[in-house]
Order: sequence, then structure tokens, then C-alpha cells
Amino acid sequence: MILTKPYNRERAVTYAETWALGRNPLFLNFAGRGGDCTNFTSQCLLAGSCTMDFTPDFGWYYRTPDDRAPAWTSVAFFYDFITEQPLFAAENAGIGPFGREVRAREIEIGDYIQLADDEGDYYHTLIITGFEPNDILICAHTDDALNRRLSTYNFASLRFIHIDGVRIEVPDDICYEPLLEGISIDVNE
Repeated sequence: MILTKPYNRERAVTYAETWALGRNPLFLNFAGRGGDCTNFTSQCLLAGSCTMDFTPDFGWYYRTPDDRAPAWTSVAFFYDFITEQPLFAAENAGIGPFGREVRAREIEIGDYIQLADDEGDYYHTLIITGFEPNDILICAHTDDALNRRLSTYNFASLRFIHIDGVRIEVPDDICYEPLLEGISIDVNE
């Protein structure tokens, strides 16, 4: 059975602030191999969700540098997976974090920003860690940033990704069969 639980924004932000200027040894640093920004924000999202989707090709997971989903490290695939774009929609109806693109007034700490160039190509993923009057604070990798003001970045456009929740798989009601058979009413078996 699949249920939805809240995304823990505080854990995501704590992770971001802890590792913004360093590297967690559990993950490869992809700087110099296309960039480490989405790998880092995926780690933050994992800290706030503690759930991965291991669907081959269309999931969102990291086991090793050579066994990871494209959505774990790619700006475009991250967006497509989280916002359940058509290619990913059927696959992302399962477990894992999910969200949607929103306007600036709808964002919260622990949400994500992606920056685009003049051609409209999105190239950088950041996590929102706080707010100041007329500015947003972010953490990021590749060009490491700890609570940096978004206004200090040079970009042509951006999009905001709000995390709505996390789908988790839980065992179906384990009390039904013993109850039906007259064996037990203990729902903790």
C-alpha cells in the first residue's frame, strides 16, 4: 500500500547547511563531470524524505556512482521526476518525493530553484535554506554556497519546485487475516 507522508523540510535544510561547503563521503563529487549541484540537492531531498524510487531509468536513486538514476544528477531529469512530467508520470506514481512548479510566493525552505541561461536551458539546481527581505538564501554545490543570496547569481530565468510530500510503501493491513481467522487482534504483529 502506498501512503503519503510529509517532506521534512528542516532535515533537508540542516543537511544542506552541514554539507554545503564539504562533501559527504557516501556520494561521489560530480564537479568536473557535469557538476555536483543536482547530486547535492538530491542528497538534501533524500535527507528530507528518506525514500528513493528504484525504478530503472525513470526513478530517483543513488546506490553507487555507476548505479544511479538520471534524475539524481541531471537538472532536467530531476525536474521531470519531481514534477511528474509525462515521461515520468506513470513511473512517479510510486514511491518517492513529488512536487510541482510554483510561483515565488508559494515556496518554503527546503524547496528547490533551478536557474536557466539565455537560451532557456536549465543548468543549476539550488535548495532554499532561508529568506531575507527581498531575497532568498540558498545552498549549492559545484560553486559551493552556504546561505548565499539568490540575487548574487547571474541567470536569465528561474523556476521554483515545491515539494508536496513523499510517497512511501507500507505493508498492507497485517491485522486482517489473523482477525478474520480468529487468531489475534494484535495490530502490531
